[in-house]
Amino acid sequence: MMKQILFAGVIGLFLTLIGTPLLIKLLARKGYGQYIRDDGPREHHAKRGTPTMGGIAFILATIIAYFMSKVITGYPPTFSGLLVLGLMGGMGLVGFLDDYIKIVKRRSLGLRAKAKMAGQLTVGIAFAVLALQFADNRGNTPASTKLSFVQDFGWSIGPVLFVVWALFMILAMSNGVNLTDGLDGLATGAATMVFGAYTFIGVWQFQESCANAQTLTNPAACYEVRDPLDLAVVASALMGACFGFLWWNTSPAKIFMGDTGSLALGGALAGLAICSRTEILVALLGGLFVLITMSVVIQVGSFKMTGKRVFRMAPLQHHFELKGWSEVLVVVRFWIIQGMCVIVGLGLFYAGWAAKK
Repeated sequence: MMKQILFAGVIGLFLTLIGTPLLIKLLARKGYGQYIRDDGPREHHAKRGTPTMGGIAFILATIIAYFMSKVITGYPPTFSGLLVLGLMGGMGLVGFLDDYIKIVKRRSLGLRAKAKMAGQLTVGIAFAVLALQFADNRGNTPASTKLSFVQDFGWSIGPVLFVVWALFMILAMSNGVNLTDGLDGLATGAATMVFGAYTFIGVWQFQESCANAQTLTNPAACYEVRDPLDLAVVASALMGACFGFLWWNTSPAKIFMGDTGSLALGGALAGLAICSRTEILVALLGGLFVLITMSVVIQVGSFKMTGKRVFRMAPLQHHFELKGWSEVLVVVRFWIIQGMCVIVGLGLFYAGWAAKK
């Protein structure tokens, strides 16, 4: 069964390695280049016209890798895996429309704010409602109405509040990745690390599943997750696809992921967190996205209340660029921060299991 994970990761990696340059040529031929803000760092002006909407490459690669791994191994897809892929694809579609309008229609703001929010809400609500359906023979649905850290805790918040909570997570993670995607390879590399963490989490939850309680040394420490192994397959496909895309997205980037990619990755992260019962833990595993989002919140809040800015420029990565750090230096150091977040997050995940053991 573990072969699915290996096949998904390798196929995802291979498809983006060979497919992304083909997409670059296609986008360049059509003139679908990136719009660069005039008020950003001067060094970024040279990136104007670089092909964008590169998220198409790893979205398609992830979906193809997932289904090819199923065909090769003979295991059927699960509702949890399909829901996460659907959330990723739906958010990616909203981002694609935003990118398309920016580039083709020459409207710098892309989709109107209300239209973009309506698209995200529609996709998010559909995911949240469907995630509470499709119970297995143990009564587990892909998502739970309980809040979760390393697993469910407390009382049920009910389906209505769950939908609100799921929407908050989806919007927060999508916007977090979108804000992080400001330097070559930064968001792609950070996301690759988090998907690697979720590959491990899915495998661990499968091995310690309550469905296997009779064979576990300590059934009290088991996990009630509907399809943990298939979530690991999805995470592995995403990790491989992002890793291959990073070859072309790292400095100097030959292609940008655009909102197509950033919204899709954020949706995938939120979907994996919800379906693996690690909703609060994802804020630590994806700590860099949270940190960068908070820098924008602090900057805007400070300016509105005091008329003063805390940072030279928000999001945070641009603050350090304006302090004189090179783009590569910022990216590598932020990757180190993200790596530490993943290590701490996985440590807490293991500690939660060990405490019950």
